[in-house]
Amino acid sequence: MKTFLRASFITSVILATGVAQAEWSANAGFASEYYYRGIFQESSSASAGVDFESGGFYAGTWAADVGDGLEVDGYFGYGTDVGDVSLSIGYTGYFYTGDFDTEYQEINLGAGFGIVTLDVAIGQHELDSSTDEDYTYYAVTVEKNGFYGKFAGFSQDWEGEYVELGYGTTVAEIDLGISLIFCDEIASSDLGILNADDEAIVFTIGKSFDL
Repeated sequence: MKTFLRASFITSVILATGVAQAEWSANAGFASEYYYRGIFQESSSASAGVDFESGGFYAGTWAADVGDGLEVDGYFGYGTDVGDVSLSIGYTGYFYTGDFDTEYQEINLGAGFGIVTLDVAIGQHELDSSTDEDYTYYAVTVEKNGFYGKFAGFSQDWEGEYVELGYGTTVAEIDLGISLIFCDEIASSDLGILNADDEAIVFTIGKSFDL
């Protein structure tokens, strides 16, 4: 479900007032390990995506190697500023070409003030063998000068928390990132343990292109 590269793009779009001119961009990246929301997905994962933004509206698609096929995401939403507070609302769907996982769909809510950002996702995970799972994801992120810290977790049919610390920068138009992930056990009421107590260090590299 999205690496540092795509997450950075989404944060920059939905937590800022939209530009008047429509813009298309593309991105490509690589992660030494693909973690999403504290849960390990795949080692050595390549990714790519295309995005559109105009007047606060954004939409795009993004795909990543998850070993057994591809994860393919589609998303759209709108962001605006109300005084000093940035607000956003959007939708994301996560789909898979292989048997790695089944479909997720969620509503995304975001708010930012100064260096602090709050993200909430209210979602549903489609299960083939039982009733679909409902989950709520929450994250508080503090970011300054490329350094960031995040505390996040799940409630409803999923539970568990994690902390992520990282740094991202751009060198010669190449985006570089490093993150440390400290995860308590994350579990699903139907699927069992999704990620046991874990620690990981992740390196990312990527590049964005104007189209």
